[in-house]
Amino acid sequence: MNEGTHRGGCRCGTVRLTVGGEPDAVVYCHCGDCRRSNGAPVSLFVGYPRTWIELEQAAPKVYESAPGVRRSFCGECGTPMFYEDEALAGEIYVAIGVFDDPEAFEPREHSWFSRKLPWLDIWDDLPRHEMSSKPR
Repeated sequence: MNEGTHRGGCRCGTVRLTVGGEPDAVVYCHCGDCRRSNGAPVSLFVGYPRTWIELEQAAPKVYESAPGVRRSFCGECGTPMFYEDEALAGEIYVAIGVFDDPEAFEPREHSWFSRKLPWLDIWDDLPRHEMSSKPR
């Protein structure tokens, strides 16, 4: 894991971010809300303290996908950017695909593994949490 500064942004470059330091989490999420929000069978997020994220240029648009759950995306190109949950106060989860160097982050665990699509084969030996990987 590279502990340096990481930059990233949306597809069109309207929203850019910088973050430094070791992330709190690098977690796959198999929940239906993430599938629908990201258009993929599984999502991968890099979690940081919210105050570590520095936005450059424009701010993303925010959508409340469930009570207390906010998902941010670029208002121009639609790239999913962030996941925030009031139950995880002070934390922000960045979609790994927006980083300029996604290879710097190695997944550590699976969240909501009980919701994994049955045809998706997972061959890693990472911890699997039936529900959230974070205590609520």
